Amino acid sequence: MTSALPSLPGAVDLSGRTALVTGGGSGIGRACAVALAAAGAKTHVVDVDAAAAEAVADTVGGHAHHVDLADADAIAHLPRDVDVLVNSAGLQHVAPLTDFPPERFTLIQQVMVTAPFLLLRQTLPHMYARGWGRVINISSVHGLRASAFKSAYVAAKHALEGLSKVTAVEAAGHGVTSNCLSPGYVRTPLVERQIHDQATAHGIPDDAVLADVLLARSPLKRLAEPEEVAAAALWLCGPHSGHLTGVSLPIDGGWTAT
Repeated sequence: MTSALPSLPGAVDLSGRTALVTGGGSGIGRACAVALAAAGAKTHVVDVDAAAAEAVADTVGGHAHHVDLADADAIAHLPRDVDVLVNSAGLQHVAPLTDFPPERFTLIQQVMVTAPFLLLRQTLPHMYARGWGRVINISSVHGLRASAFKSAYVAAKHALEGLSKVTAVEAAGHGVTSNCLSPGYVRTPLVERQIHDQATAHGIPDDAVLADVLLARSPLKRLAEPEEVAAAALWLCGPHSGHLTGVSLPIDGGWTAT
C-alpha cells in the first residue's frame, strides 16, 4: 500500500513553518529568504551586514539578525525553533597555497563549516520534535571539483558536503532531510568582485574574465541567477522531495558533466 501524495503540480506551502537563512542579506541567501517567505514561512534573515539583513527582512516581513558567524557566542543567540535551515553565508579568498594567510583560511572554515555545524546542533532538536525539517546547504561546484588558488573555499565546501551527508543519515528517522545545492558561478556580489579583481589583475575586460576564465568549463555560457538556486531550495521544501536526502544537486550549467 502506498502513501498518498498531493497531486502534481502544487505550490510549496510553508505556512506555519519557520526558516532561518544565513547570508540572507544578499545574493543566493537573499533570494532564498524571499522565496521561502513568499511560500508562507516566517523568515529569519542572518547576515554580518546589519543594513542588508534589515532591508531583506523588511522586504519579506521577516526578522533581521546582525551576526558574525565566526562568533560562536553570537550564533548561540539565534532562534532554535527553526523548520528550514539554509546555510548560505560564505566568503572567498584567492591566493596560492604557499601564500594563503592562515588566519583567512581559519575564518573561512569558521563561517562556512563550523557555523553550519553549530546551527544544526541548535535547530535539529526542534525539527526532530516536530517530525519534519529541511536542511539546505548552499555548497558549490567547488564542493565537488577543485580550482587552483581557492584552497580555503574548496576545503570548506567539501566539508559542508560531508556535514550535509552525516546530517541526512542521522536525521532520516525524524522526518528531516539534508541536501546540498551546488551552483557554479552565480550572479552574486562575491562573484562580481571576483570578475572585477581578475580583470584588473590580468588587464582584460570583465566580459573576457567571464567567458574565458569563470565559464571556460561550463557548457552554458552564462551566470546562474540567485533566483534559480532559490527555486531549487524551495522545491526541496515541497511535498514531492521528501525522499531526496544526502545528495548534492549541481546547478552548474553542465560544468560537472564535462
